[in-house]
Amino acid sequence: MKLRNTALALTAAGFISGCATAPDRKPGDPFEPVNRVIFNFNDGVDRYIAVPVAKGYQKVTPQPLRTAVSNFFSNLGDLTNAANALLQLKITDATEDIMRFAFNSVFGIGGLLDWATPAGLPKHHQDFGLTLGHWGIPSGPYLVLPLFGPSTVRDSMGLVVDVKFNPLNYIEPATRNPLYVLQFVSTRADLLGATSLLEQAALDKYSFVRDAYVQQRLARLRGTSNNPPPLPNYDDNGDTGPAAAPAAGAPARGLPNYSDPGDVGETPNGASGAGGAAKGAPGALPNYNDPGESSPAPNGASGGATNAPSRDLPNYTDSGDSGAGATPAVPAEPASAPQ
Repeated sequence: MKLRNTALALTAAGFISGCATAPDRKPGDPFEPVNRVIFNFNDGVDRYIAVPVAKGYQKVTPQPLRTAVSNFFSNLGDLTNAANALLQLKITDATEDIMRFAFNSVFGIGGLLDWATPAGLPKHHQDFGLTLGHWGIPSGPYLVLPLFGPSTVRDSMGLVVDVKFNPLNYIEPATRNPLYVLQFVSTRADLLGATSLLEQAALDKYSFVRDAYVQQRLARLRGTSNNPPPLPNYDDNGDTGPAAAPAAGAPARGLPNYSDPGDVGETPNGASGAGGAAKGAPGALPNYNDPGESSPAPNGASGGATNAPSRDLPNYTDSGDSGAGATPAVPAEPASAPQ
């Protein structure tokens, strides 16, 4: 019976607005004059009734309690989100919504605490209007519903279904009606900041709300909640295979090679105390020996340091030396005359 009355009321509103707005039709909003009248009515109710009640609720209710109330109604909304996700064949979203409801209902004290979001279960926003749009039903003209605000013909039909299947609708009226009032006041208190922004930014509040609502519905209908595409691959052009762990001491994968052309081995582990690399050590430095070196340095050179460098020094000995490391000859004294 409620569905029938709602459908008749919407049909009558459509006929009346269609007759009254024929001269001033605009694309997507042919019922603008009637919509503006309903919008002004809603704005007056909001300004003089809803906003003062919401401010009083915000003033007398501590922030943790207001958050708990919002979480409670949001948790109930996950059931509607799950049902519409199933109707849209979004199995992953429906599974996450059901897990959110079970997780918060059990560990969040009936949904007063939201533990599902920190646990990695995202919040989805679905309704039957989006389900109809998912299956190709057009939105129809823009409508402003009394007390419910901006909508379309398609979303108005979806709203009737969502209200019908709301879990609060199956509670006793003595409990259901106060919960509906509390939900309205809590939602309006959460939107007080948005109202202040709207008052400051919009020259024409009706056009601003209409355009914002239409763009939001289009964004949700296009599936902005789906996983984003993967980022482009910015690996080095030389990378053609799967990533592999670099060897010890090797440069990182994909980075340019800035090693010295003379290096043919690994970096030496350490230098000797004498200042030179050990014989046969890998990664020795380039050979800068003097071309005149032809034999090892003399081991017994007079006055030589015991800790001489391992690299041989050039040979600067006298050309009269016939052997390696020979001591220069001392002239013999002349023979003395016989006595």
